[in-house]
Amino acid sequence: MNDRTEAVPPSAFTPGGRHRHRKPKQLGAGARRALVLAMAVPVASAALAGPSAFAANGNTTATTPDAAPATDEDLGPADQAIAANLDTRVNDARLGGNVSGVVLDAESDSTVWDHNGATALMPASNTKLATATAALTVLGPEHRFKTKVVYGDGTLTLVGGGDRTLTTADLAEMAKDAVAGLKAAGLTTVKVAVDDSLFSDSTQANGWKPDYFPGDVAPVRALVVDGHAVNDTSIDAGQVFAKQLADAGVTVDGEVTRRTADITDVPVARHRSAPLSDIVHRMIKVSDNNIAETLLRMTALGAGQPATFEGGTAVVRDVLSRRYGVSLENFQIYDGSGLSRANRIPARTLAEILDLLTEKRYEHLLSSIRDGLPVAGEAGSTLGPEWGRFDDENSKCAVGKVHAKTGTLTGAIALSGLTVGKDGRWKVFSFVENDSTANNSAIKDAMDGLAATVNGCWA
Repeated sequence: MNDRTEAVPPSAFTPGGRHRHRKPKQLGAGARRALVLAMAVPVASAALAGPSAFAANGNTTATTPDAAPATDEDLGPADQAIAANLDTRVNDARLGGNVSGVVLDAESDSTVWDHNGATALMPASNTKLATATAALTVLGPEHRFKTKVVYGDGTLTLVGGGDRTLTTADLAEMAKDAVAGLKAAGLTTVKVAVDDSLFSDSTQANGWKPDYFPGDVAPVRALVVDGHAVNDTSIDAGQVFAKQLADAGVTVDGEVTRRTADITDVPVARHRSAPLSDIVHRMIKVSDNNIAETLLRMTALGAGQPATFEGGTAVVRDVLSRRYGVSLENFQIYDGSGLSRANRIPARTLAEILDLLTEKRYEHLLSSIRDGLPVAGEAGSTLGPEWGRFDDENSKCAVGKVHAKTGTLTGAIALSGLTVGKDGRWKVFSFVENDSTANNSAIKDAMDGLAATVNGCWA
């Protein structure tokens, strides 16, 4: 089962002490607090623009973290309390014996606590953190996806551009423009076709269950309307478009078909999506699998790779390792959503990805991930009370204080995010468990308790 709720307005916050634990600094604590880095320009590096950036097998050289866990003498009193409490609470029977966990201090670049942090476990929807980071880096937060209508040989063709947020209202506006063009040309009858050739034929990722289609995730196509969970989202969108034409008095000749738009076809209408930053925000907030898989393909295309699971995951690896220096030791992903049961990501890697969100230089580029993180107790998010999160005696003190991405599959639960500790400093944490025999509600209560421990409200 995957995380799924409705979108809610953003809950903006700005972590302090944005520094990377992977590259220890020589600055003192006071200087670190004062350091402000220039914001990054949201464009992909030249290394991501062509196939030469990728190894032949789609893998890249893994890097290893260079920050070892701090000793008790290195930690302040608040961090010592976090580490001591987590040492005890990670052994909660509800979590089982297969747990990976890491806590970082964003300002001091130190590892506060590490429990099998390099052990790669099934991360479920925490995979979306990697997908979102790559998409924003390659495409840029202001990128918009384009859907268009072209006319040729008596046919209006609706051309998909990878916009998973396209709505009936958007199609209605395009139909209005198309009808105006037809009438101006004296045409009252037209054929309707769809062109979803931007993506390869839809397939299932390695590790997907056969019954995932279309409930947990729809077949990944370049054209869809209103997020309809149907097997052929492109033809479905074309049928919605055809009905709007008919309602406007245009006779639609025959059924909606597939065709590849010709270069000589005349553009008659176009729609641009909201900025990618808004789409990523929604994907993270409600853990939308379909958006994640579409973004994986659009990211691949943006980096000059095929719009496939393999092309997309190769770009994700390249962005994380080459652009950001994130450790890919024991890292394996086969999709963008985290539905794959073959995915393996260590808590250490997830924490390193989240740590990027605490750096000022990535503020403009990656802030939509940070702002999209569900907040403990936030109704309408995957950490809302309707999901039974942060509502027991140990974790309810952290309501409004923990910002974290959830992850839920049969046999895997993850929680990775940010919170301010008792010392007033931002802590980055990641907890992943696999194979616990407890029920999901009990596991999540225990996991929420770990996050409350990092916050320090459960002392």
